[in-house]
Amino acid sequence: MLLYVFSCVILYYFCRTVQPASYKKSRATMKILIADSMHTSLFGMLDEQKWDYDYHPEFKREDIKDALPAYDGLIIRSKTFIDRDMLENASKLRFIARAGAGLDLIDLDVAEELNIEVFHAGTGNRDAVAEHALGMLLALFNNILRADQQVRNGIWDREGNRGVELMGKTVGLIGYGNNGSATAKRLSGFGCKVLAYDKYRNNYGDVFAQESSIEEIMREADVLSLHVPLTEVTRHWVNEELIEGFAKPFYLLNLSRGEVVKLKAVTEALESGKIKGACLDVLENEKIGKLTPEQQQTFDYLRASDRVVFTPHIGGWTHESYVRINEVLVEQIRNWL
Repeated sequence: MLLYVFSCVILYYFCRTVQPASYKKSRATMKILIADSMHTSLFGMLDEQKWDYDYHPEFKREDIKDALPAYDGLIIRSKTFIDRDMLENASKLRFIARAGAGLDLIDLDVAEELNIEVFHAGTGNRDAVAEHALGMLLALFNNILRADQQVRNGIWDREGNRGVELMGKTVGLIGYGNNGSATAKRLSGFGCKVLAYDKYRNNYGDVFAQESSIEEIMREADVLSLHVPLTEVTRHWVNEELIEGFAKPFYLLNLSRGEVVKLKAVTEALESGKIKGACLDVLENEKIGKLTPEQQQTFDYLRASDRVVFTPHIGGWTHESYVRINEVLVEQIRNWL
């Protein structure tokens, strides 16, 4: 009897620790195309897993499309839209990994139809985004950009740059995933009341944020911060009607996707006083050298205003997040395999 039990235990641990030969082969022979500029830390991580890869950051859309049939995996950032045209002949492709949080550049329905797994580094840059959001908001509240320029030009205006405190403000977060929750955690340290709304979650309230409705946020918020993906539902979600529905003037932060906010509506609300100030890390059209006449007029108004703080889509763009994104992606792929 003891011999039988001992044999069962040995067999159990053997099965747990020794993978089938086919599994080992699939990991070792996997071939990945990296078609975007990536931090060099990625290569060491892939080498450690003994995954074969080719690095072609210079590839254009057609180059990627032509090359994909030879690969099991694709790693990309924001180079091109991954759609049916790109994927229909990639019969070997098993996964797409995006080095970033958003998935609006990948047709997820087509990927699912073709049985292609999709990974993204949602947790890789959440801390960077949260810190950036607080940095932009504090710069706006305390007139830091304007005061800096004045001092550089020999102007010492203390009263004209009297700030506003974040302490005691009510902040409404739309989207309470990785970025929203990381932002709430930091806001709580400033003594803010944080209200969060997330259409796709239930029972997500925690010590940092109170689960709320859109109506509650529109009624109470002093600050509105967006943490949502770009979809047909969220496109131009912040528009004239939504802004007008807020019970009191508020500050707007957008570190999600530019097209979530209709910028013309923001300029009108800044003029009327319904929006007190805006922090914009993203724009409807981020090719600011190729704006339409209407977009140019809107942008000119915003850039002339000292109640607007801009950054060039760098909310999650830190040296640390550049490495962490790679770590998250490689871990996801490894766990999936």
